[in-house]
Amino acid sequence: MVATVGAATILALTVISAPAPPARAADPAGGVLDAAHGSVTWQSPVYAKGTGGGPETCPAAADDPANAVCDRFDLTVSVPDGYWNDNPEGGVPLSITWQTPTDDFDLYIYDDAGKQVASSAGTADPEATVIPRASGTYHVVVVPYDVHDNSFTGAAYLPQTTDAGDLTSFSGANGTYTFKAGQLLARADFLTGGQLRLQADPSGSLSDPAGTAIVRSAPAAERHTSSFDAGSYYGIRSPQAVLRVYKKPLRFGLYKPDNRTPIWQEDKPLRWSTGGMRQSLQRGADEQFFGGGEQNGSFSHRDQTMYVSNSFDWNEGGYNNSQPFYLSSAGYGVFRNTFAPGVYTFGSPVTTGQQERRLDAYYFIGDAKQVIGDYTALAGRPFMPPVYGLEPGDSDCYLHNANRGERHTLDALKVADGYTQHDMPLGWMLVNDGYGCGYENLPQTAKGLQDHNAQLGLWTQDGIDKLADQVKAGQRVAKLDVAWVGNGYKFALDACDAAKAGIENNSDARGFVWLPVSWAGAQRCGVLWSGDQQLSWDYIRWQIPTYAGATMSGIAYDTGDVGSIYRHDPKMYTRDLQWKSFLPAIMTMDGWATDIATGKPADQQPWLDGDPYTGINRKYLQLKERLLPYMYTLSADAARTGVGAVRPLWLEYPGDPGTLTPQAKYEFLSGSDFLVAPVYQDSDTRDGIYLPKGTWTDYWTGRTYQGPTTLNGYHAPLDTLPLFVRGGAIVPMWPQGTTSWQTRDRHELDWDLYPVNGTSGYTLYEDDGVTRDFAKGAAATQHVSVHAEPNMTTVDVGASVGGYQGKVDARSYVFTVHGRSAPRHVMVDGRQLPAGSWSYDPDTQVTRVRTPSLRLDRAFSVRLIG
Repeated sequence: MVATVGAATILALTVISAPAPPARAADPAGGVLDAAHGSVTWQSPVYAKGTGGGPETCPAAADDPANAVCDRFDLTVSVPDGYWNDNPEGGVPLSITWQTPTDDFDLYIYDDAGKQVASSAGTADPEATVIPRASGTYHVVVVPYDVHDNSFTGAAYLPQTTDAGDLTSFSGANGTYTFKAGQLLARADFLTGGQLRLQADPSGSLSDPAGTAIVRSAPAAERHTSSFDAGSYYGIRSPQAVLRVYKKPLRFGLYKPDNRTPIWQEDKPLRWSTGGMRQSLQRGADEQFFGGGEQNGSFSHRDQTMYVSNSFDWNEGGYNNSQPFYLSSAGYGVFRNTFAPGVYTFGSPVTTGQQERRLDAYYFIGDAKQVIGDYTALAGRPFMPPVYGLEPGDSDCYLHNANRGERHTLDALKVADGYTQHDMPLGWMLVNDGYGCGYENLPQTAKGLQDHNAQLGLWTQDGIDKLADQVKAGQRVAKLDVAWVGNGYKFALDACDAAKAGIENNSDARGFVWLPVSWAGAQRCGVLWSGDQQLSWDYIRWQIPTYAGATMSGIAYDTGDVGSIYRHDPKMYTRDLQWKSFLPAIMTMDGWATDIATGKPADQQPWLDGDPYTGINRKYLQLKERLLPYMYTLSADAARTGVGAVRPLWLEYPGDPGTLTPQAKYEFLSGSDFLVAPVYQDSDTRDGIYLPKGTWTDYWTGRTYQGPTTLNGYHAPLDTLPLFVRGGAIVPMWPQGTTSWQTRDRHELDWDLYPVNGTSGYTLYEDDGVTRDFAKGAAATQHVSVHAEPNMTTVDVGASVGGYQGKVDARSYVFTVHGRSAPRHVMVDGRQLPAGSWSYDPDTQVTRVRTPSLRLDRAFSVRLIG
């Protein structure tokens, strides 16, 4: 690991330098934190060299009595019951510092049962973490990862707390107001669109460490405000809300314009500690909470504690791509403008704290989609991917791969050939995905992949300084990794921005970046993936709410390796691939796995297991390819609104309590039209499939269900993903058999229609798919509406409005109309189609209509008359 000074370093320095009781040196073997000992320090031995690995490289303590290989320190924490209940830092801050900045020590903490409870294993100096709700004895292990005759100093402390007192001054006008409560200084800035920025600092001065790193462009000030004295509080009125500033003690509450209906209300004053600050809010009787970025295994957080930091924990409960943002069903959201870790407890009351001695929060008002939109407008809208980024990716190391023997970078073309031979889509390949892998023959590799309709990707193991030359040689995808983005936070965010720019500054392509470590704002530049996961049915299960929940923080592209990285099982791989085909971005990681049954090396391309697995995998990958017009339109929507494709049911049905049940947790919506209920057990049956209000059609059988209802015993053999389509859905598709966006028949577009009585509409988005010309307006939209009556269905297709390079002048259309009786006549613009142009299947109740080639600059209608 390369030691680099970034925001994580600055944060750690801030934490350990905050006011604390005088530290006492500990016995080398351990120390105590209790009422008499507020802090403790210890000094490690000098290490001549590093281990190059993690805790597994440390010998047992009995075999390393002088801590000559790894340092061990026992920390005993003795605090009263409830000590952590309202403490901003939520646990014991612990850090290690050393003098040579290019060295690297890594920090791991275990409880008495041997469970890892905290870690800091990036590239920061110092390394810092928090032992959550610490009580008892903890075993600290420090690994000298990359060290050269160096030692470290460890430090830990018990945070002490102080509450804000009574208001001592109030002033302001024109949208900006300041308040004091003794030494605490606070300021409220009202912003257009109903947003509010609230800052507070007990030092008596306000600072902005994050600067413009996350918030690229803040809304303009809302100057149409006025204040009034209501006795127990001052009120500040804006067009969208009233902020109450209570006097004794200083507290805040945000109300609707009537000044009677609370949006949020502090139940206690701000509290700060040695190195943190928390806000405490009243919780509504049925109030729900979402967000926090990527929270492994959950999307809804009521009665839960949510951690916001970088954990390097790829398991359920991890939060590596977390964000200091949440939204509430009460009609608001909060973004903490900081790179400091945080602890959010959504109990009663709700307490949200960051590990910095200041508050800097943006508050948004509205429903969930509006709040996501306002937040991403502040921190960056999701980027618009190239169309090949929505096709499957493949990743391996083809040079110096100890797991697979000596190979060469051009061997990647043999794998690309396999995708072609097996009629499976492939959009891009990472050809050097392995530490020390390297590459050779880059231009030839890029050209060979392009001949297979795929793009070259590279893992930026050594940084991004080579991107310019690599992009000029043909690279179009960049993958970042923990090897050099360190502890995440600002360093990872900067890297993501820089990698995207590196592609765009050296080509006309759109930057397409993958990263496993990030912070608020990463949605503007990259696809997040949830790390090096293991293989089990449990892993499949908890990834479902993870990716749906990430959408609630404006993360439009979140995914995981198909199957896993290190182990392979044909059935689990196929089940995982099925549902991940309904995520925007997916990748297969090859070259690292062993078969769980034989223990032998097993590559993981989707055809290698043979039938039935090969055929099933092909079925879903080709379906994913056909649905790219639908998914690409969702990407354009995300870039415009901040709301991604993969959604928990609650986002579309917020008034339905059934969307928050344990069963609904393990299904999701792809867009608003597809309900996906993955099979996450070794079973051919799926229970607990919740269908919200409306008509839902089984994608495979055509059977319809009326929601709300729960399906148990749904028959789902290996080739069947439980998949349902919303009544009223209008789904654009590429022609059957399409395996690449480049080789598709541009002169045909299919529409899959699910009419219900009444009218529904859909607007298709199209552009050239690869360049950034869309940002200059080079794009087209086409609106389709369907009006259904008992004996007639009318499809109105508008003209395609707009233009882009490669747009055709005319195309034919294939309409599949579900769930209606056989028509007697099918008309296009009032003219009856000949019998051979349409057909009806009585078993599936599907009418299939093919039109002649029609000009895109003209509207037309199709009418099915019963």
